[in-house]
Amino acid sequence: METNDQQELNPSEELQNKDLESFPYRMGVLVLLFMVYALNYLDRQIIGILAVPIKTELELSDTQLGLMGGVAFALFYSILGIPIARWADRTSRVGIITTALTLWSGFTAVCGMATGFWQLFLARLGVGVGEAGGVAPSYSLICDYFPKHQRARALGFFSLALPVGSALGLFIGGNLAAEYGWRAAFIVLGGVGLVLAPVFFLLVKEPPRGRLDMDEGSAPDQQCTFMEVVRTVLPKPSFWYLSLGSAVAAMLTYGLSFWLPSFVQRSLQMDLPQTAQFLAAAALIGGVSGILIGGFLGDYLGQKRSSAYGYVPAIAFLIALPFMVGVVIFDNLGLVFFTLLVPQAMGLVWAPPSIAAIQKLAPAHMRATSSAIFLFIANLIGLGLGTVVFGVVSDLMTDRYGTEALRWAILICCVTLYPLAAFLYLMVARTLPKDLDTNAT
Repeated sequence: METNDQQELNPSEELQNKDLESFPYRMGVLVLLFMVYALNYLDRQIIGILAVPIKTELELSDTQLGLMGGVAFALFYSILGIPIARWADRTSRVGIITTALTLWSGFTAVCGMATGFWQLFLARLGVGVGEAGGVAPSYSLICDYFPKHQRARALGFFSLALPVGSALGLFIGGNLAAEYGWRAAFIVLGGVGLVLAPVFFLLVKEPPRGRLDMDEGSAPDQQCTFMEVVRTVLPKPSFWYLSLGSAVAAMLTYGLSFWLPSFVQRSLQMDLPQTAQFLAAAALIGGVSGILIGGFLGDYLGQKRSSAYGYVPAIAFLIALPFMVGVVIFDNLGLVFFTLLVPQAMGLVWAPPSIAAIQKLAPAHMRATSSAIFLFIANLIGLGLGTVVFGVVSDLMTDRYGTEALRWAILICCVTLYPLAAFLYLMVARTLPKDLDTNAT
């Protein structure tokens, strides 16, 4: 009798297990994670569309704008990501994501109250502190809700938050700023996150860790030290090529997202609402296409040959380069828009295959921490330097090119960074199969 009682499931546990296996519930969780990540990216990138009015009111240089868009955010976002992920590998990921969403949304609203460079810089630091707890725990949750053969698509859907969040930030932020001022845009969008946080906490259940990966030797809720994670992933060359390739890709993604609104307004003479609509449409159409392409090819080709996780992004970057050059040199708005769709799409193809590959390089109980190390490298370089490099090059060329300096800065950065990203992903294709074979043994 005692044995039978021990074997019986608590009714609430039985209900939770049924929910975890329910496809509608799992998709509902994925949608909520997507919404949180969209707000994460929206609050991260909104300063790009607001850069011109902020620069005018606070009398900032392009370098100062770049520091706020990059270093101010990336500093704590990158550094705190690892200890928060260690916490996520040991405790409730749902609770961590809820707390993170509340923090970064609150600091986004505070940005709207800044009256000078340092106040806005410190508020952006606060946004980075909050967002440090959002992404790596989300990756880990998705891997415990979706089996291996569905993960690249699930992570691809999750990554759609990048273009959707960017497009919403451009459209909503730009129009709010045009109508009510840039401060109102920060306050309203920060408030949206504060409303979503308790909804997320109440609806999303914490699944057993590693429940879909028992064949990989990870017991649910198995514990490990940080150094065990380091010894597992850092010796693998493909981990470094993925991290550095993603860092260069992030320099392009964040740099272009931040500076294209200023470029369109300065060089193509569009006002703020027109810029918001123009770039939001390009980000949504192109970005969503790129994420879907990357997710589909990551699942389809990656199941056949793991080297595809490297080849797919490498080819995408090589395709993007000539079209991005066209965006910078063309002056016809229609031609610029349709040309921009290609680099907007190809510039995000890398995300789903990279994320899926990183999840394969570590066992289930190490995923949040290994993802955080990957994100630390990618974001410290990509987010920390991307916006700053574009801004510094623009300031250096201002004496010679005046208002066209930003056009030349974008051109120089793209001609340098696209080939470098392609090379690093070609190295991923070369080293990943061997590293995954080592995993299996």
